Amino acid sequence: MGCLFSKKSRRKSPKKDSALPAGDESATGNDLPETNNTALGSNSNQEAPKQYSWDKREKVDPKDFMLTGLKNETVGRLPGKLNGQQFVIEDCENCNIYVFDHSATITIDDCVNCRIILGPVKGSVFFRDCKDIKCVVACQQFRTRDCKKMDVFLCCATQPIIESSTGMKFGCYQYYYPELAFHFKDAGLSIFNNNWSNIHDFTPVSGETNWSLLPEDAVVLEYMPLPDPESEFKSVKISAEANRSIVPLTKGGRRTESEDSCLFVFFAGDYTTANARKLIDEMTAKGFVLIQTKEVSMRPEDVNRVFQNNAESLTEWITKGPVVALELNGDGVVEACRSIANEVFNGTKLFVSESKNTSSRDVDNFFNFADMQMGL
Repeated sequence: MGCLFSKKSRRKSPKKDSALPAGDESATGNDLPETNNTALGSNSNQEAPKQYSWDKREKVDPKDFMLTGLKNETVGRLPGKLNGQQFVIEDCENCNIYVFDHSATITIDDCVNCRIILGPVKGSVFFRDCKDIKCVVACQQFRTRDCKKMDVFLCCATQPIIESSTGMKFGCYQYYYPELAFHFKDAGLSIFNNNWSNIHDFTPVSGETNWSLLPEDAVVLEYMPLPDPESEFKSVKISAEANRSIVPLTKGGRRTESEDSCLFVFFAGDYTTANARKLIDEMTAKGFVLIQTKEVSMRPEDVNRVFQNNAESLTEWITKGPVVALELNGDGVVEACRSIANEVFNGTKLFVSESKNTSSRDVDNFFNFADMQMGL
């Protein structure tokens, strides 16, 4: 969180000149002998005390990074208030909590019947001893312990973990506010690395299910209301519409309706993210479904293993940065992807499955590699 207390340098006060007449307040420099004028001059030009780095740090009030003991309130933090610091929420009841900024880690303890929006978190989000919570969360790691009845719209770069928790329901992250894309970048999170449906239950119970997926048509605003128009957050332009969400809406682990899938990979360039978003918009408008996405770096040996017969022509393209891969699903999806690649992305560095016969292998090869690369 940074240093909470600053050391103050102690400046020595100039010694009173012994030549000044004691008790004579009317005495001035002009009344002093020349030698004393010289002495005063040298004293007034003393070097300022040395400044250390901790002297220059802005003082941090721990209370600015905590919400504790609140009831029936709308509270949170506006953009620019946390700037990557840690944050704590505890002992809150029936509150609407909006954290519109990026942070290092967030812990939420002993909260009941709260609705919580969290901006991107560089590290972990940890819920403990909470119940009846509805939340929208983007983070590197997501964990719960001793929690009951939580509805979570999640973007998580790693595998979410629940422990001693029941009644947990998960859906894909859907949210937007103007600074959100920058906050994802500041938190070091990729909008394409989202394992929201790949839950690991650390304490499974035989014959019981501690977690499930929210309905596919779940709408965030039905779970998490917009801020009160009279609150301090009224100036934040929020949207929870799926087509405006910073994070692409994926089907995740839900059952697909078609056996046809296609791998579409964009190699690093100036418009990789924009091209991926355009592809998603074009394909979903045609009725196809986005299953999953990943953004990972590749080495030449990875290209050989994943793309096999096409590897030679693709190896030089991986040197510019990570690749963005998408799995799209639906009858005739391979033909549709190849058509849009030629019509919309002609000249762009990309890979598209060649046929229905090879597409399943392409999808498995790439996403198995990506999961291993990310430790999933």
